[in-house]
Amino acid sequence: MLDIPSRVRVHVETLLAAQNDMGVCDAIEQYAPVGKPDAMSAPHLPKVAGIDSTVPSPAHTVAPTSAVTVTPSATSSTGPGADLQDRLAGLVSDLTTLHELTERLARTATLSDALEELLRAGAALVGARRGLVVMEPGDGLGPDTTIGLGLARADLGHIETIPRSCTAYGKLLDTAAGLPGGEAEITQPDLFSEDGLDPRHREVAAQLGYAASYALPLSTDAAGRLGAAVWLYDEPAEPVERQLHLIGRYARHATEHLARLLELERTRACLTTMSEELLPSRLPRVSGVQLAARHRTGPRGGGDWYDALPLPDAALGLAVGSVTGSGPSAVAAMGRLRASLRAYAVMEGEDPVAVLSDLELLMRLTEPARSATALFAYCEPALRKITLAGAGHSPPLVIGPRRTEFVETSLSAPLGMLACWEAPSVELTAEPGETVLLYTDGLLHRTGDPMDRAFARLHAAAASVPKAVRDDPGALADHVLRSVLPDGLDAADSEEDVVLLAARFE
Repeated sequence: MLDIPSRVRVHVETLLAAQNDMGVCDAIEQYAPVGKPDAMSAPHLPKVAGIDSTVPSPAHTVAPTSAVTVTPSATSSTGPGADLQDRLAGLVSDLTTLHELTERLARTATLSDALEELLRAGAALVGARRGLVVMEPGDGLGPDTTIGLGLARADLGHIETIPRSCTAYGKLLDTAAGLPGGEAEITQPDLFSEDGLDPRHREVAAQLGYAASYALPLSTDAAGRLGAAVWLYDEPAEPVERQLHLIGRYARHATEHLARLLELERTRACLTTMSEELLPSRLPRVSGVQLAARHRTGPRGGGDWYDALPLPDAALGLAVGSVTGSGPSAVAAMGRLRASLRAYAVMEGEDPVAVLSDLELLMRLTEPARSATALFAYCEPALRKITLAGAGHSPPLVIGPRRTEFVETSLSAPLGMLACWEAPSVELTAEPGETVLLYTDGLLHRTGDPMDRAFARLHAAAASVPKAVRDDPGALADHVLRSVLPDGLDAADSEEDVVLLAARFE
């Protein structure tokens, strides 16, 4: 063993790894520390710029041309022990850096957030300030997107004017280089001195002010090619060996995380499409009433739905409801329930109680493991008369110049909860210019408040509708959404489904 201070004890394999300047994880994997040092007298190699928030970002993006050295005056001791201690400190610093970056990446829950984090972390690891990631899954199922770091949308547009075959990301995406086992990277240390550089590429590089680039493919053996990432340097430069090792390991981990998020994104998009296709593609036009609907689907896909259909004798049927559960099965059950209600509404829509009774019987026979809430209203626009019945559903809200109040409906159980459902109907007459707002419980649940406070918030939002938008049911519904669900709670990826159906009577 070498003469090393007692505070640091390592095996011989450690010395060999350090002397051969092995990579971070390769060296760490080949040694096991006998003891834990209580302190390191030699200074640690600094972390990569941008990792520690207390360290200011570099003023330029030129990568260092040689490894960082520690002068004898900066260390408390000299000799082989001090040199080994410095190398170990660098290895620990690199490992800590990778751990922090992967932890940040793991906390991202959406594909766009993960791509942005990939760009930021990669820029810090290779010593760049700007970059872009092009997402183009090889299976052609999308989503295809381009995200920039330090590049405006117009800058990305300029880059896209370069012939694709002349760009680093184009070479990775359109050839075997971007596939698992293909070329791992494309380094262009000095674009303007490069022979055969496309004139348009030279023009765009000069316009945007970058002189070098480093590109990596984003691909996995399981998912295939996902995309490519490119980082841009302001001056001629290229990553050093230590930076290449770090970015390579980080990119492999990031690509696996992106593959998981991509699959989740596709599942969400599929469920959203299914939900939208099972809902009305457009609302009917009926004399004497204006209609508008708003729908927000949760990430797992829920069973909230709405419907509006013309009925005989110039009548109009309005319905909202919610099926228990989430995911594809709940979406499919919602579609069956809505289709059945439409059939019953055409046959006996003037009696909302009969419509819901038939629906309850059907659910009990065909969906015994589910329950649902529903509200059906039979409207006569010429008379502004509404007859409605609800099964465990929240009461409608009447919004007008002179009043904002909930409709008094009888308390009843959801469909499928009792052996035989029946509840009395309620009649009301809307004044000219009043809007009847039907909604699902998701609007109340997304607030996170107890139900009494959620109802109070909804009433306050409806009462504060500006006069200028009262004549537009769509604008009125948007105002209610923004007021009841502030701070992004109305986003499509919130937990609960939300449905609003507004009918303004003339």
